[in-house]
Amino acid sequence: MTVDSNLDPRLSVDFCGLNFATPLVLLSGCVGFGEEYTRIHGFSNRQAGAVCLKGTTLSPRLGNAPHRICETPGGMINAIGLQNPGVDRVIRDILPTLDFSETRFIANVSGSSIEEYYEVTRRFDDSPIDAIEINISCPNVKEGGVAFGNDVRMSAQVVAACRRATRKPLITKLSPNQTDIAANARACLEAGADAFAAINTLMGMAIDIEQRMPVIGNNQGGLSGPAIKPIALLKVHQIYQVCRDHGIPIIGQGGIASAVDALEFLIAGASAVGIGTALFYDPLILTQINQGILDYLDRHDLANVAQITGSLCLHGPSLPACGCESA
Repeated sequence: MTVDSNLDPRLSVDFCGLNFATPLVLLSGCVGFGEEYTRIHGFSNRQAGAVCLKGTTLSPRLGNAPHRICETPGGMINAIGLQNPGVDRVIRDILPTLDFSETRFIANVSGSSIEEYYEVTRRFDDSPIDAIEINISCPNVKEGGVAFGNDVRMSAQVVAACRRATRKPLITKLSPNQTDIAANARACLEAGADAFAAINTLMGMAIDIEQRMPVIGNNQGGLSGPAIKPIALLKVHQIYQVCRDHGIPIIGQGGIASAVDALEFLIAGASAVGIGTALFYDPLILTQINQGILDYLDRHDLANVAQITGSLCLHGPSLPACGCESA
């Protein structure tokens, strides 16, 4: 289906053969199943190139006990626990309500076993969804709760299983909570990943000093927001070294709250950028970031966003046509 967009065509990017009207992607868990952002009067999903739906499992889940969200000085900790109605209801009741002419929609697949990842991906393959993102940061119940994404071998096994289940573009969402994210990206690429999203949240904690108890009901949760941006930038740069010769795109994410932030991720190697925590305090931020990117294209006499991707210069002050390659 063709996306109907009135945005400046210089913002459009090719992502795994899909045309994104803008490099901005609304991140999983931040806009529900694609409808929450549009509840604000006059808003639509057209300012985003794609929307990642809430994490979906095979069976319905109630999620974790409260509190599930905690604000910190540099961002937000969340431990929602994958609350969702299950894949069958998402496909049957939710997908038909989405306007696929506004933007691209990406399913987010989560699971507690490789078999669950495979089955959820298989069911989304027979749906109008544009692409599938697999969240490999989930705990593997068969391996004592070790997160799939923190082990190279298990990461590759999940990707390979999901690859067998779909022909749609497969995006692997990588965790920063591991020793060598580049090695993990390389293994997932060999297993069949078409693209990467980086990074997922870092694990964090907040404490109520009066009660001397964790604020989050799950004791710990995923830290997002500006505090993790420098880490995310480095991880994207490291993954780009693996991807650049293979034409594998990256959705860079982690603390993006301005056009400058977004441009840093693009320069580091991202083809698109994910907006998440910033939406909670500034729903208008998409328009501001899109305009900021256009202003940058004008200032540097660039024809489109793709010319920014991977343009990081490591050899001193960058000239208009530096031409150097990241290393």
